[in-house]
Amino acid sequence: MVTDQWRNCYDVAVVGGGAAGLSGALMLARARRSVVVFDAGAPRNAPAAGVHGLLALDGVAPAELLERGRAEVRGYGGHVVNGEVTAVARDSDRFTVTTADGRSVRARRLLVTTGLVDELPDVQGLRERWGRDVLHCPYCHGWEVRDQAIGVLASGPLAVHQALLFRQWSAEVILFTGTMPPLTGAEAEQVAARGIRVVDGAVASLETVDDRLVGVRLSNGTVVARSVLVVQSRMVARASFLAPLGLRPTEHPSGAGEHIPADTTGRTEVPGIWVAGNVTEPATQVGGAAAAGAAAAAQINADLVVEETRQAVAAHRDPFAREMEAQVCERVMGDRRHGL
Repeated sequence: MVTDQWRNCYDVAVVGGGAAGLSGALMLARARRSVVVFDAGAPRNAPAAGVHGLLALDGVAPAELLERGRAEVRGYGGHVVNGEVTAVARDSDRFTVTTADGRSVRARRLLVTTGLVDELPDVQGLRERWGRDVLHCPYCHGWEVRDQAIGVLASGPLAVHQALLFRQWSAEVILFTGTMPPLTGAEAEQVAARGIRVVDGAVASLETVDDRLVGVRLSNGTVVARSVLVVQSRMVARASFLAPLGLRPTEHPSGAGEHIPADTTGRTEVPGIWVAGNVTEPATQVGGAAAAGAAAAAQINADLVVEETRQAVAAHRDPFAREMEAQVCERVMGDRRHGL
C-alpha cells in the first residue's frame, strides 16, 4: 500500500480504512476537507474470495475494492496512511490521534470506522477455515454454497434463525445444537417443518481433505459429513482506544456482540466523534457500511460548516480572530516537535 506524507493537522481523521472509512473520506475530500485515513491493514473480510451483493461490483476481491477506494480518496487530495491508532486524546478543541509507532496528528473531527473482531467458538480447525467454508452470513455467501451440505453450529442466540435462513439456499441443512439450551417447542416445530435435521452433542473439530471441509466431528467421535459450516461469531467492536474519551462498547440490542452506540447519523455521545460501519452496526454489509460512512461524513462536514460560520461571524466582528485560529494548530504541533 502506498503511504502518503502526513500533515500536522486535518479537518477530519478517519480511523479505519475499510469500506465505511474510505467512503467517508471520499465524501469529505470531495467537500474540499483535509482528511487522513489511518488503515491498520487488517480488514475483517480479508479471507473471503469476493464481496457479494454490492451493486456493479459483485464478486470483486476485497483487496481490489479497497485499493480502488484508496486511489479515489487520493485523487481528491485525501491522505491514506498505514498505521494502527492506539490512542486518541482531546486537546482543547481538537483531537490528537496517535499510532502504534508514536506518530501523531491533530484533527477537528473524528470518524471511527474500525469495524469489529469475530470471536469464534473453541472448535479445533474452525478459525483456519473462517471466511472459506466456515461462514456466517447467507447474503454474503449463500449463493456460493447453494445446494451443498450445510451445518449450522449453535453458538449463540441466533442459531435457529441462521438455520432457517440457510435453508433458503439448500435443502441439506443440519443444526448442531452443541451446548445450547434445548429448542423451545416453537423452534423445534419450525426446524422440523423446514426439513432441518437436529444433531445433539458438542462439536469437537472439523474434518478436512485436500484443504476442503468434509465433515464435523462430535465429541463422541461421530463424524457428520458437511461441506459448509455456519457459525454465529460474537462480534466485538475494535474501539478500545476510545475508552479514555468515555466511549466504550456496549451490548448490541440483537445480542450478537458489542458496538459503539450512535444516533442515526453516526454521531456519538462525545462531541466531535462519529462512527460508521460494523463498529456500530455489526450486521451491516459492505454496501451498507460504505453508505453509512458517506452519510456520517456529510454530517461531519455540515457540523464543520456551522463551526466555521460561527468563527466567520466572530472574525467579521474582530479581524484578528481568524488569523489566531489559523495559527493555533501549527503552533501546538511545533511545540510538540520541540518537546515544549
